[in-house]
Amino acid sequence: MKAIVLNQTGKQSRYTDLFRVEEVPVPEISQDEVLIKIFNASLNHRDLWIAEGAYSKIRFPVIPGSDGAGIIYDKGKNSNNFSNGDKVLIYPCRNWGSSENFQNRNFEILGMPEDGTFAEYVKVHSSAVFKIPAHLSFAQASAFPLAGLTAFRSLFVKAEIKKTDNVLITGIGGGVASFALMFAAETGAKVFVTSGNEDKIINAVSLGAEGGVNYKSADWQNKLKDITENKIDIVIDGSGGKFFAGYIDICSYGARIVSYGATLGSADKLDLHKVYWKQLKISGSTMGTLTDFSNMLKFSDSNQIKPVIDKVFPFQDYQKAFERMKNSEQFGKIVLEFAK
Repeated sequence: MKAIVLNQTGKQSRYTDLFRVEEVPVPEISQDEVLIKIFNASLNHRDLWIAEGAYSKIRFPVIPGSDGAGIIYDKGKNSNNFSNGDKVLIYPCRNWGSSENFQNRNFEILGMPEDGTFAEYVKVHSSAVFKIPAHLSFAQASAFPLAGLTAFRSLFVKAEIKKTDNVLITGIGGGVASFALMFAAETGAKVFVTSGNEDKIINAVSLGAEGGVNYKSADWQNKLKDITENKIDIVIDGSGGKFFAGYIDICSYGARIVSYGATLGSADKLDLHKVYWKQLKISGSTMGTLTDFSNMLKFSDSNQIKPVIDKVFPFQDYQKAFERMKNSEQFGKIVLEFAK
């Protein structure tokens, strides 16, 4: 089979020397596994960070990719919940553990160190496979796993969103942020966004946001206070960095802040006096449990939610796909397509 294989890491502006399309053996499955023929796989920033060496447990060679959708091509004798030809997508977590509150120390994500979805076939345990909701295409289904799961857990499990909430989603344009926008809007909550790109704010409004501000503006905090009527109950943030302290400033009393990433680095100048005086709740969240994943799919199915697809690339054009993500040009998910 053909696969996109990572053989080394580095921070080159292009990825020619890091990845190659190679012929590799089709995985052999155990009695508890299924073999999935991948039709679409979507990119995550995790794939970039792995390529740059900014991730643990890196091994070579490895097939990256955590998100994928396709059909059951073969199955072990204990995989009785599926039939060959079933349309499925993959729960990307491994070894979450017994607690619903946090993952255990053996937790892993498909695509490193275990071979992932950037290939014509991938093997996974049958417990990590779910049937695709009927309203989704393969490309749309492939966009859900990492980003949709992270957004769903952040909003519903950690922030405990209510329809009366005003929700701020920072850095709109990425996969998690776009899912969080759609999920939050579907509950009836009012959603506001930030971005350094005016076009992305316009796109967010077309998806249901009430409005947004450009965080490059010197007075972005005051502008947010104006459009939210000085009421922010939830912040969903994947950036951290110098902006995080500003969220504490503008949050309402009793607000919930959920951090799912730190692309801008560690937060600085946090005023803990405001944290305790405002009775704020700051939570961390990453990925989610099987229960979270199942609930996300049910919620998306019942509300006919379709992800925002930025662009679909033939898998041979993976370099262009990676460059688009690296340059933050996307709004929504970038998807690779394999031959059907």
